Amino acid sequence: MIYLDYAASSPLCEEALQTLMTMSRDVYANASSLHDGGGRAAHILERSREFVAGLIGGDPKRLYFTSGGTESNILAIHALARGLPEERRHVLVSAMEHHSVKLAATGLVELGYEVELVWPDAWGRITREQIEPLLRPDTGLVSVQHANSETGLIQPLAEIGAFLHERGILLHTDAVQSFGKVGFSVEELEVDAVSISSHKVQGPKGVGAVYIRPGVSYVSVYPEALHEDSFRPGTVNVPAIAAFAAAAVHTCGLIEQRTEQYVSLRKYLTERFREYELPAYLVTDRLLGNALNILPHIAGCAGLGYEGQYVMLECNRKGLCISTGSACSSGHQAIPDTLSALGLSEGEGHSFFRISFGPDTTAQHLDRLVQALHELAQTK
Repeated sequence: MIYLDYAASSPLCEEALQTLMTMSRDVYANASSLHDGGGRAAHILERSREFVAGLIGGDPKRLYFTSGGTESNILAIHALARGLPEERRHVLVSAMEHHSVKLAATGLVELGYEVELVWPDAWGRITREQIEPLLRPDTGLVSVQHANSETGLIQPLAEIGAFLHERGILLHTDAVQSFGKVGFSVEELEVDAVSISSHKVQGPKGVGAVYIRPGVSYVSVYPEALHEDSFRPGTVNVPAIAAFAAAAVHTCGLIEQRTEQYVSLRKYLTERFREYELPAYLVTDRLLGNALNILPHIAGCAGLGYEGQYVMLECNRKGLCISTGSACSSGHQAIPDTLSALGLSEGEGHSFFRISFGPDTTAQHLDRLVQALHELAQTK
């Protein structure tokens, strides 16, 4: 099997695997227990918190572990919104967000908040110019994804954050896809809250985190919860959290090296498309050129002439794992809002499929992929 779906999930790195096994065997006590076993688990928990917070330049006291990126987004957005003054119940969410952010927005509407979508410009960017016309005196929160899981587009958060903070408006970002792929700090991005996930950085599934900047008011969705400073209920999964920290430290330490690898693979893929005269193209190259900031490990493609789901199934038949976009939205027939927002036609959107690289991806893997796509194109 050739795995080319790292944006959906990644295999455990050796550091995370060893940590998970060791901690599962040796650190099994409840971190809230008052005996020595609980104390040891609590120490591992806090050290893990320090490691993960340190990777984004944050204060460990404001980092809360969750069950993953989806829960992180929902809890972060609701906690920030609930902490807003009564006169600030208008929320803006970009049109290109992950499904979990849309779920959070729907929940806010049910609680009486007013939520509006922010659509990108012709280059796929959410900028001050897109946000400013929608701002109102009662706007209190904006959520913009750091990098998109279908196209890899990275948004100019620092500019957005500075602009919003001048107006007393909070900014949340879903950094699940960008964490471990590009280096950043919460201060550089000018964000008030960040959501991240473990299994995107070669850690175990079922673990994530929310960071909320010191000084930012929030109200927990579970104010009576006894864990994670009342941010989230439930016995804390210390072994998985420790493995998340180990994976994050490992992956973030290799960002520069892996970026070089992924840029090379992305270039190689487009060259092979041309050599085989395939009608497929990278969406970002066609619509945006090469000037914008894009995660190098994601190659969202369209134009092969078949439904993306059919392309995925044919590749799977030949031992190649690719996807048709965010795994959380797989099975849905509508084209992703991300692609609609970028101006793709319905036909182009339905032909979309995504290739995403990981540390084990090679040029030979892409040769196999392009050969499979070529054989499929020949049948048309």
